[in-house]
Amino acid sequence: MKLLSIEEELKSNSYPGRGIILGKSADGVNAVMAYFIMGRSENSRNRVFVEDGNGIRTQAFDESRLSDPSLIIYAPVRVLGNKTIVTNGDQTDTIYEHMNQHETFEQALRSRCFEPDAPNYTPRISGIVKTDFDEFNYALSILKSTNGNPDSCQRYTFTYDTPLNGEGRFIHTYMGDGNPLPSFEGEPKAVELGGEDIDTFAEKLWNALNDDNKVSLFVRYIDLETYEATTKIINKNK
Repeated sequence: MKLLSIEEELKSNSYPGRGIILGKSADGVNAVMAYFIMGRSENSRNRVFVEDGNGIRTQAFDESRLSDPSLIIYAPVRVLGNKTIVTNGDQTDTIYEHMNQHETFEQALRSRCFEPDAPNYTPRISGIVKTDFDEFNYALSILKSTNGNPDSCQRYTFTYDTPLNGEGRFIHTYMGDGNPLPSFEGEPKAVELGGEDIDTFAEKLWNALNDDNKVSLFVRYIDLETYEATTKIINKNK
């Protein structure tokens, strides 16, 4: 299987929406995580990522221009012990709370569905990375409507044990721009990850995202020997 270029995947899609990338660096040193958000409306674009403990949250850049906080203000990243959760909505909290009660990632998401933003019915995409005691694995999930029909929710979970060096998986909310926006289809895309430092990797992703629509980017490297996490955030609004 030929791995896709993450740069080309991002450059070829003017509006992938929100996206999650998980995998392992080419040198085998780091677990790699990335999450980005894009926006078409003034409300969606009026956001920044800010650090919140060992996670992050979205925040209005200009509070006076915030018209509707639902679906855009949430904690995309939270950490529960040796597990890092990343999602495109408030299901981050759902996963955290259920897993804290010893339920699984998949069980937690059974209580949620796609977003109620007709006519798009934006998929809920979620990821989880586990790093501990020489163990590294991750999973990705998507909850989506059935071809835009809100009467039916499709649930898919993809798990990746013992990830290989230089390989990642990329899932995003939309196949591209449109009205309504077409939901992501198929398995998470297999993408090539290099061995560059976090700043270089983050800049590569940021520069590949559509300049008009990109809003914020989060990247985290977790050292697979020390489990020390390094985070990089880039916001368009400054």
